[in-house]
Amino acid sequence: MAVSLQTKYPLRPITNIPRSHRPSLLRVRITCSVTTTKPQPNCEKLVVDQRIVNLPLSNDQTLQTTKPRPNREKLVVEQRLASPPLSNDPTLKSTWTHRLWVAAGCTTLFVSLAKSVIGGFDSHLWLEPALAGYAGYILADLGSGVYHWAIDNYGDESTPVVGTQIEAFQGHHKWPWTITRRQFANNLHALAQVITFTVLPLDLAFNDPVFHGFVCTFAFCIMFSQQFHAWAHGTKSKLPPLVVALQDKGLLVSRRQHAEHHRAPYNNNYCIVSGAWNNVLDESKVFEALEMVFYFQLGVRPRSWSEPNSDWTEGTEISNNQA
Repeated sequence: MAVSLQTKYPLRPITNIPRSHRPSLLRVRITCSVTTTKPQPNCEKLVVDQRIVNLPLSNDQTLQTTKPRPNREKLVVEQRLASPPLSNDPTLKSTWTHRLWVAAGCTTLFVSLAKSVIGGFDSHLWLEPALAGYAGYILADLGSGVYHWAIDNYGDESTPVVGTQIEAFQGHHKWPWTITRRQFANNLHALAQVITFTVLPLDLAFNDPVFHGFVCTFAFCIMFSQQFHAWAHGTKSKLPPLVVALQDKGLLVSRRQHAEHHRAPYNNNYCIVSGAWNNVLDESKVFEALEMVFYFQLGVRPRSWSEPNSDWTEGTEISNNQA
């Protein structure tokens, strides 16, 4: 038979507690339990600020406080894109390795340009190499858009060959302004390596001026596309006047046009050389069609289909003092 605590063991106010034993808490939780077979009035427990305190009672009984067991659940925190790089971050600085790769890329471009000019002069061909160069400029913008779309929407940092660029572009969506803090060679060295290994064999294997008219222009625009990209994030007052003029004429991707790429739903204006292909590709929904093909054929969803989250939402620029 259960026995009521109030009838068999009535609770009385605790009085005459020595000052040395008085807890300094505002709230006290008392847990009482009573058994019907053998009453245990001394089983009362007082939990006080996770400390053990013995309080003498008027009938020489004691209330023994116990320390509750801490919650040992494991907290797993994914550390991803925790903080933006600062302006003095070493990852934004150029190294001598970066500079050497950019120099190598520029050398291969210069050799290709020289072969186009000298070959055109010897063969009295001027129009054909010039038209080939213009085609290279136009197709470089298209190529930059296709590549930009691909790494924005597919793969991750573990993807072979281009994983580091995929990770960098995801960080760029979070903190777009950091590209303006990168030093010149730091920004171009990755593409300079690609251009060096691609154009150098072509320089050695071919002498056709028309061919090199296309190669040197196309490769130049691809290699420097990241610099055009950085200028598209720059402040007009801080950009060289020539760059601003080329942007206003539509010869380089403009700041206003590229700003649309960094607004939801993040699925347009991928081209970063001149931006001439952006309207064509966006209005014809070429990339959306490719995304549907990949989804139905491979079951892979592009990142642009997902709701914008903290990894895609533009962060606020911070100063060194705030970091």
